[in-house]
Amino acid sequence: MSSAVKSIWKKLAPKPAGKWLFSKLVCLKAPYFASIHPRFVELRAGYCELRINKRRAVLNHIGTVHAIAMCNMAELAAGTMVDFTLPNSHRWIPKGMQVEYVKKAETNLRAVAKLEPVPTFGAATDVPVPVEVLDAANQVVFRAVVTMWVSPKKG
Repeated sequence: MSSAVKSIWKKLAPKPAGKWLFSKLVCLKAPYFASIHPRFVELRAGYCELRINKRRAVLNHIGTVHAIAMCNMAELAAGTMVDFTLPNSHRWIPKGMQVEYVKKAETNLRAVAKLEPVPTFGAATDVPVPVEVLDAANQVVFRAVVTMWVSPKKG
């Protein structure tokens, strides 16, 4: 799948509404993520940035963005970035997530997943992917480490 994600992103991202369409296509492939209405901003090897708007459907009882909406952002950013980064010979699946709620999420949000430096992939291994979710003032409101199990595809 990584080659598909790469080629679709490279084809659509430069076009008008291309990033919006890419975001919709990702949510067709993994429908649960559609609940947060993500919009991919940037995607390259070792980096993914996406945004969501603060809207009623993602709010908790105190009117801030729900913790699970931020978990969804983190998993989507980490997974899409790993998918884009992996060679076609490998596959991935999320294995776990550690999260830290830093402060109330009271605005639109931006999730950034980074792998620096971009690893080389060989034998099966856990790959911890750090993700930060930032508010409109560029303040961290949430941190996660999404552990991905990366392994060679079977013949």
